Order: sequence, then C-alpha cells, then structure tokens
Amino acid sequence: MENIKREIEELRAKLSHYAKMYYVYDVSEISDFEYDAMFRKLQELEAAHPEFDDANSPTKRVGGRVLDKFEKVTHTVQMGSLTDVFSFDELNDFLFRTKDIVEEPIYSVEPKIDGLSVALTYEKGEFVFGATRGDGFVGEDVSENLRTINSIPLKLPEPLTFCVRGEVYMPRESFYKQNEQREALGQPLLANPRNAAAGSLRQLDSSVAASRGLDIFIFNLQSGNLYTDRENPDSHFEMLDRLSELGFHVFPHRIRANGYDEIISHIESIGTLRGELAFDIDGAVIKLDSISKRSVVGEGTTTPKWAVAYKYPPEQKQTKLIDIFIQVGRTGVLTPNALLEPVRLAGTTVSKATLHNMDIIREKDIRIGDTVIVQKAGDIIPEIVGSVKEKRSGSEIVYVAPTICPACNSAVERDESQSAIRCVNELCPAKRSRSIAHFASKGAMNIDGLGQQIIDMLIANNLVNDVADLYSLKTEDIEKLDRMGEKSAKNLISAIENSKSAGLERLIYALGIRQVGEVAAATIAAKYKTLAACFGATVEELCDIDDIGEITARSIVEFFARPESRKLCDELVARGVFTESTAAPAGEKLAGLTFVITGTLPTMKRDEAAELIKKNGGKASSSVSKKTSYVLAGEEAGSKLTKANELGIPVITEEQFLNMLGK
Repeated sequence: MENIKREIEELRAKLSHYAKMYYVYDVSEISDFEYDAMFRKLQELEAAHPEFDDANSPTKRVGGRVLDKFEKVTHTVQMGSLTDVFSFDELNDFLFRTKDIVEEPIYSVEPKIDGLSVALTYEKGEFVFGATRGDGFVGEDVSENLRTINSIPLKLPEPLTFCVRGEVYMPRESFYKQNEQREALGQPLLANPRNAAAGSLRQLDSSVAASRGLDIFIFNLQSGNLYTDRENPDSHFEMLDRLSELGFHVFPHRIRANGYDEIISHIESIGTLRGELAFDIDGAVIKLDSISKRSVVGEGTTTPKWAVAYKYPPEQKQTKLIDIFIQVGRTGVLTPNALLEPVRLAGTTVSKATLHNMDIIREKDIRIGDTVIVQKAGDIIPEIVGSVKEKRSGSEIVYVAPTICPACNSAVERDESQSAIRCVNELCPAKRSRSIAHFASKGAMNIDGLGQQIIDMLIANNLVNDVADLYSLKTEDIEKLDRMGEKSAKNLISAIENSKSAGLERLIYALGIRQVGEVAAATIAAKYKTLAACFGATVEELCDIDDIGEITARSIVEFFARPESRKLCDELVARGVFTESTAAPAGEKLAGLTFVITGTLPTMKRDEAAELIKKNGGKASSSVSKKTSYVLAGEEAGSKLTKANELGIPVITEEQFLNMLGK
C-alpha cells in the first residue's frame, strides 16, 4: 500500500509541475498524449484507493461536485474597489496628491483585467478555499470551481500560509468557443467575456465551470508571508515576482515608474495591445509600489487612496461603409445597420455596426461609401461614431429611408415618438420571428433552448405562425429540424410545456405590447389579476397606476382592442397557458421605498432581488434619482453607485437588504 501511495503522490507532483509549466509559463515539457496517459493512470489509482483522496489532486481540475448553494465567507482583509479616472488630467491630480504626502513615490503600472475578483487562501502550502469579492466584506465560497482553473496552484513548492487576490477571466478564445457551441444548440449567446466568467464561476456544478476554460491573474498579496526565512519585500512589484516564482499567473506588461511621462507612456503602450491580447482589459491600474508608503497615504471608505484605475476610452477604427441594410424588429421598427469593410476592433473582426435610427444617419451626414469611425459601445456593440468627410471622393451616396418594409413590402409609417419608421403589417414575417423570440426570452416565458435560429427553422418549415403555435408542437416536429436530435427535441418540448405556468406577469410582457417592460407588466398583472380583465382596461384606469404614463396606457388599450390580440389570447388559453397572476400579495416591509440594484450580489441574482423588493411592496427601478430610497450595491458596482454617492442616496449591502426583510 505504501508503494501505491508513493506512486499516487509522484503522479500528482509530476502532473502539477507539467500543468504549471504549460498554463503559467507557456512551456510544453511533454506531449499531450503523455500527459493524458499519466492523468488517466492517476484517476484509476485514486478510484481504486479512495483512502488516499486529496482535495488538491490534479484530477479535481475536471470538477464534478455539485453544491446546493454557495456558503458565505467573511474576508479577513477587505476587498476594496478602485477609484476610476477617465483622463490624464485626473490621473495627474492623483499623482500630485500622493506626491504631497510621500517623498519620491514610485508607482506600479499594470493592466486592469476585465473579470471577477477573488481571494485565494493557502495554509502550509496547500490551497484551502477561495471566495468571490462579494460586497468587499462578505463573499461566496467558490473553491470547487476555482480548483478547476489550471493556472491556480493547488500545492505550493514551500509550506507557506497567506491569502492572495486575483482576477478570474475568460480568455477570448474560450469565449468564442462557448458562443459557437451555444449558437449550435440554439441557446442565448454570452454577452461578453466578463459576464461569462462571472456566470461560470457561480455554477453549482463544478464540471460546468471546468468546461468554460477560465483563467486567472494574481495581482495582490492580501495577508501572510511569502517566505519562510524572511519578511516580505516592501515593493509590490517584487512581491508579484515572488508570486510568479511560487507558480502563480501574474500580470504581464507591468512596470515600475517614477514620473508622469513614464506612467503615461506605459498606459498608452498597454492600450495599443488591447486588441492583440488573449484577454479583455478595460484600463490600467496605477498604484504606489511601496507597501509602507500606502499606509501613510491611507484608505477611503471603499477605495484606497494610493491607487486608481485609468479607464480607456472605447477603441476607434476607420473603415469603409459599403452599404446600409435594414433589420425589422418585433414591433416593426426598421433599424438601419452598416455593412463595413472588415476591421479589427477591441479584439474581434467587425463587419457590421448599428446606426440606431434614420435621424442619426441624417444628423451625422453618414453616406454609403464614406470612411467612417467605428467603436464598440460598452466594448460590446459596434456602432458608427461619424464619417470622415475630408476623405470623401464625391462618389458617396446619400441614404434614402425606405418607404416599404424590406421583409414584406408593406407600407411603413413614421413614429415621431421614437424617431422610428415602423412596418404596419401585423403579418410581417420579420416581426413574427422577432416576436416569437421575445415571447420565449428569459424575462418573458423563459423557454430555454428556443433561440432565433430554431425559431426561423420552425417558421420556414411551416410549423409555427405565431406564439400560440408553439404549444401545438410535438417532439417529432422538432426532430426534423437541422441539428436537432431526439434528446434536444424532448428538452425543448418540456421547456415549452413548463412555460405554460409562467403566470400573467410574464405573459403580459411576453405579448410584446409597445412601451411595456417587465416592471410595467407586473404592475398591470397586480392590478387586473387575469388576462380577461386586461381587455376591459381603460386609459384613465391605467394612468392611475404608478409607472404607467399616458403613452404606455394608450399602447396597452390599443393592443387589447385589436381583434387579432383577442384571437391570439384565446388560442393561448385553449392550449393551456395559465393567464392569471401567480404573484403573492405584496407585503408591506418595503412599501413606499424605491431601490436601484447595481453590481454582482454575493448570493442572489439581481432579478431575484428585484422580485423580493416587489413582493414586499417596494419598487425596483433601473436608474438612480433623487426619488431613490436605497441603492443595493454588490461587487463591481459602477456608475449607479457613483451617482448614488453624488446624490447622497444610502447605499446598502445584500446583507443589510436581507436584514430589512427580516431574513
């Protein structure tokens, strides 16, 4: 038995070494075939000898453990956020402030990874647990998922005890791979690598997290000692070097700088690499390198005074506008989009961009054939900033707005309230496809697996004409579709069946009534209780309801007055869709209070928090104003938190929020 134990330990040590060399230092010391053979051998030995189980074995990288929930973890050292600066003038103000307090400051300048912050705790050289940042004081124990990240060392070469902080991210290659798989399965696409990383790290099934290809950069020592025989260095930069020696993945492209010009030069240098890096960055972090001098400069309530994050403006590129094409939305709005000469922008190749509406084309004088400036709004959605008029040759064509719908050749009309042109044909096929997609979306009937690609195939095969037809589909109908097998078909039919009990709140939103979002839909459902009662609603009644204005009220009344709306709702009832409110009567604990939710909460999703607010008589709003009672802020809270502080709005944590509810 001792020989078997020794063999298991040797295999673990070898596999850990090879993984560290490959995932941290990009060095392949053995072939994939040899590594896989050793890995399988270790799995077999561990399965045969469970008495030698080790939570930090390399075989734990594949995940498999399923949790009921994430346990809360109180951080021994607060995980604060950073103050953002958006110009070199603001950065210079920070540098002057620190120079006034400490002599001859030296700064560390490094990339700001766009990911999710975590703390990793080691005891006597072994990974013990890891937690999300949460609200900075309390996070979630996501150790099982962190163990699946290959660049996190599970055992250190020395018996050290400390806690480090890092940023978990999804590399672009992993992000694209995930979206390709989701598109093939008809699932909603991931919005961006940052959100994808956050969602992956909060999977209760660690094997799902293992499949997402996550990575991490370590950027700070939170507590403890990095040596067994001497004290930590006073230099943050040297501590990162030491962490690299211990096998951690630390930031590339970092320097120590002692002057404004050198700092600016490196920030600009990092900025030029944004599109070429394997991961997303949204800025550069400038912090005092000396740990002892940081304590002299001090800490703010939630942010240190010795560091700032310089946020890059959206990357812009010039390219040629080849043509303008129209996309018809579910409400019939004709949205102009630009067809571009492909250009590399913020890490992806962009060949299309939104032009928003016809007025913007006219106001910005954008013409077909123009050289245009493109950027990604929020680093996600490509948009045209404007045209480069000095590059015109005279052959450019002024765009003329369409007078008929390109999808159905029906007449269009101008909607002055939204600066939009709208198709008035209720049977327009493009409207039909988008309407079904909206009906099936997460906030509406939540039919998992019914993506746009599958909807278009259902329409093309004459299986679906409207949303009511979804409830007449059979497994054999779905199996006929391209790339849809028996299992996928059964899963989709099951999801459609489950959606019947979604309730009136979701159904009203799913119907796609103009101006009616999720909040307004819930308000209407609470007032009228049944779908049948909604047909008798009047403009005057609706205007008496909070959050319902006259324009929205008229839109609701007009929808329910149409014969086709009555016919559709009757068909939904006939197919078993539940059309009564499922919401419990609102409590009074939050009555009269308005909340805005921002950031990632430690234990619940934002829509779950919003639901709790509504169930207890409060209101969940999307924007901060003087009428806001509280801002419920989680990790990575952004501009809404800033505005709340400016207006003096109380900011609360999830724990404080739950205390208000007596939970």
